[in-house]
Amino acid sequence: MPTIATIAGVAVFVTAGLWQQGRMEQKLALRAQLDQARQQAPVPVPNPNDWAAWRYRPVVATGSFDAAHQILLDNRIHAGRPGYEVVTPLVLEDGRAVLVDRGWIAAGSTRADIPEAVPPAGKIAVVGRINAPPGAYLELARETPTTKVWQNLDLAHYTSATGVAVLPVIVEQTAPVDRNDTLLREWPAPDFGVEKHRIYMMQWFAFAALAAGLWLYFTFRRRR
Repeated sequence: MPTIATIAGVAVFVTAGLWQQGRMEQKLALRAQLDQARQQAPVPVPNPNDWAAWRYRPVVATGSFDAAHQILLDNRIHAGRPGYEVVTPLVLEDGRAVLVDRGWIAAGSTRADIPEAVPPAGKIAVVGRINAPPGAYLELARETPTTKVWQNLDLAHYTSATGVAVLPVIVEQTAPVDRNDTLLREWPAPDFGVEKHRIYMMQWFAFAALAAGLWLYFTFRRRR
């Protein structure tokens, strides 16, 4: 029974360690993708089969903002101040629409004082980077917002609520369009959590080695 328990324990520990190793390698590849993307010049918004390969790539999105379907993402903190992220659909020249995170704006003195962030009118060129929408968030109930203030951004939910079909990515604007643009765009570098997965991987492998070592120790001690 101790031998069977040891084999099972070592198998579980090694499997968990290999899973953490795989996650670490995925995060390393994503960090390398970010570093490579930073070195490339902006290009027009593509139409690829695999959007994941375009994450963090600089782009120039040319089109017109759809101000009627702009939303504000609530509870976004900058330098300790509450505010909103301004997200506006941009209708591209080819007819596709993509959500543009135009930046951060401070909240008003009260919750009822919702700030205005009118997008520029007419044909414009937005310089930014492609990013993936949030993958997970906590939401107590899925309700369609009755105002332009949203708690979270879900692209499928956005399309269902507004009727605007958008691309499965967002563009994080990195430069102002005109001199009247005062939104803040200090996009933080993503924390890929490579070291976290590395530590967990080493812990699981250490547990496997400890279990095997204890089995060897007690087995040979009993035989002596």
